[in-house]
Formats: sequence, C-alpha cells, structure tokens
Amino acid sequence: MAIRLDLYNREFQRQWFSLEKEDRMAVLQSCVKLAGLDWDTLYRDKGFHWETIQSRRAADGSRLYSIRIAKKMRAVVRRSGEFLEFLTLHPDHDSAY
Repeated sequence: MAIRLDLYNREFQRQWFSLEKEDRMAVLQSCVKLAGLDWDTLYRDKGFHWETIQSRRAADGSRLYSIRIAKKMRAVVRRSGEFLEFLTLHPDHDSAY
C-alpha cells in the first residue's frame, strides 16, 4: 500500500515554514520520496531510518516514530491507516526522542 502524507499539523507546518530555504527544500524532497514508497519499503529504508520512540506516545495513546527527514533533521511522525502524519521537526536529532 502506498504511503499517503498528512502534512497539515500546525506545529509541523510552523516549524517547516520557519526553516531556511535549503532546509525547507530538503524536507520537501523527502516528502516527494516518501510519497513514492510503500510501508514495507519505508520500514527498511536506511536513509529514513524509521525508529519507534519508546519514551513517549501521542495524546491519543498511539505510538510515535522518528524518521531522518534530512541530513541534519528528524521528524516525529505517526502512522494512521495509510497516512504518515507529520507532527514535529527536530534539527537536533536527540530532541526527537
């Protein structure tokens, strides 16, 4: 099943739009690549490096995950059916956890 992206989270958008142009474009390029993947491929992809965040959960109790969205940035995401919902961006990789 192809991944569908949910980029409508306000906090994610605020963080994305406040990035420098080069970093904004890196996030966009990652989104384009993600939209061409299926879930199994994403889970195995060495570039995105999908990881479960053990230390916290979403407000509704669902699991949170971290993916490498750019060379120097990770995103906190969650899977909701066929959608990959972007929640926050983290230039400091450790702050995603």
